[in-house]
Amino acid sequence: MWVSPRTKFKTRQAEACPTVAIARSRGLCCNARGAREEMMLAAITLRKQLALVQKALPRLKQGWALVRVRLAGICNTDIEILRGYHDFHGTLGHEFVGEVARVASAKDKQWIGRRVVGEINVACAGLGFPHSKLCCYCRRGIPTHCARRRVLGILGHDGAFAEFLALPVVNLHRVPAGIPDEAAVFTEPLAAACEILEQVDVRAHREACVLGDGKLAQLIARVLRAAGLRVVMIGKHADKLRLARLAGIETARSGSRVSRPENAFTLVVEATGSPSGLAMAQQITAPRGTLVLKSTFHGAAPVETWPIVVKEITVVGSRCGPFPRALALLGAGRVDPGPMVSRVFALKDAVEAIRYAQKPGVVKVLLR
Repeated sequence: MWVSPRTKFKTRQAEACPTVAIARSRGLCCNARGAREEMMLAAITLRKQLALVQKALPRLKQGWALVRVRLAGICNTDIEILRGYHDFHGTLGHEFVGEVARVASAKDKQWIGRRVVGEINVACAGLGFPHSKLCCYCRRGIPTHCARRRVLGILGHDGAFAEFLALPVVNLHRVPAGIPDEAAVFTEPLAAACEILEQVDVRAHREACVLGDGKLAQLIARVLRAAGLRVVMIGKHADKLRLARLAGIETARSGSRVSRPENAFTLVVEATGSPSGLAMAQQITAPRGTLVLKSTFHGAAPVETWPIVVKEITVVGSRCGPFPRALALLGAGRVDPGPMVSRVFALKDAVEAIRYAQKPGVVKVLLR
């Protein structure tokens, strides 16, 4: 078992920082102060391009874990970041499944060796603030909006396109044995789809329309169908619409009769990832219907607000969601994301993988 030189100073120090052998270690190098550091391969943003570099393993704070990444998913947000969204600089990636390799606190040693997924928002508790110092949002129980938050691979915190990542233990969720890595890696975006069920009483609707046929739209449609709704997906890509039909989802091409006002829906989810999607979403939302916005993209969207006012539409912004609910759907087989995987690349081929993920007809690309 490899033990960091720092842990050899005193037995008590060693016990306070449990470690396990780290597979595929990238070796050691010296930092600016002459201290030796473990290195790893990572894919970072560099002048709006993806670049592969060797960088030091993350240093752990108390209550944090080092996770060896097994699979990571490429999301549209990663592509938007490379176009300038959030002006993020660092290691990309926020969808992952991995294995805990090391923890910083002895009280967390039971996590070592566990297969995990992780919530992406690092809030007050994970940052080490005591209860008396929590921000107003964490005190209200909505840490996803923490005033101090950092977001894995998106805002101020290195992400999952690397051999290892660091997260607070409070962010981790154990993956049940029955869920394979290829499904578990979808937990974060599936949780985002499940957030709609937390925000909207779907029992008040018999059907829903999902605008868009990409990765998130596919998961949203499956979640709404699992909740008992008739679901219609409107998209542009024949191959992706065919994939939705295989999951029992009705489909229509953009511009078809289903998108006319007389065929309006009381529940519409906009997940096109395009500025033009919002205008169409307003058009097909019924008077006093609910419109859920899921798209994040770099740039402005031209919006006319009068349809929202005239039709008295309820507009709901929706982002991150409940991991336990997503894991339950995966464990029960009620959502099967496997057919969505277009291709799996090795981490060393991340640059090629990002290019491939943007090709027409490609749905989900994973990094191993």
